[in-house]
Amino acid sequence: MPACRRCHIGNDQRGFAVAALTPKSGPMASPAESKTGLAAVTEAAKQAIHAGEGGRGLPPVHLWHPAHCGDIDIVIRRDGVWMHEGSPIGRAELVRLFSTVLRKDADGYVLVTPGEKLSITVEDLPFRAVAVSQRGEVLVFTTDVGDEAEAGPDHPIQVETNPETGEPSPSVRVRADLWARIARPVFYELVEMARIEDGRLTVRSNGEIFALGPVGAGVA
Repeated sequence: MPACRRCHIGNDQRGFAVAALTPKSGPMASPAESKTGLAAVTEAAKQAIHAGEGGRGLPPVHLWHPAHCGDIDIVIRRDGVWMHEGSPIGRAELVRLFSTVLRKDADGYVLVTPGEKLSITVEDLPFRAVAVSQRGEVLVFTTDVGDEAEAGPDHPIQVETNPETGEPSPSVRVRADLWARIARPVFYELVEMARIEDGRLTVRSNGEIFALGPVGAGVA
């Protein structure tokens, strides 16, 4: 297996984030060897957009078990903004690409390709559910990176409540162990859709019932 390489994202003259690599040591990498680090992540994600199942552009990251190549200074902020070295990654399409090769392992979140994986920092949850629509009997959430999740057995809605303030923290599973924080306006839409059952606000989707919280406890 080739040695891991440190990588960074630089900014071109237009202020766009672009992938670049800095070898750890040794001679200059040849073009054939240079598909590592963020360059490999970007390339794998681009290929996935064209070849992913159902056209969704999602590669089989659960099947990839490469060497861990360290950390990269990428942070997904609590508000959903992807940062690198303190600056936002300005290209939505690049954020989308990286999101398709994001995975949560036992030791945290990583960007992963068949050749290597790099740890990143996630302040809260990696995605935000920024819209919800009702299609028949199904609630469909749209995330800030363009994924859709149909609430149901495979995509449950969870609402944790702060025991001191009663403030709800709702989320919905997008895929595998990747969840989206439901934005406050979207949660208010759910509350408007909800019915009261046994003193709790609930919504239904795909045959499942999801509790939003007790009536009057910060959700109504």
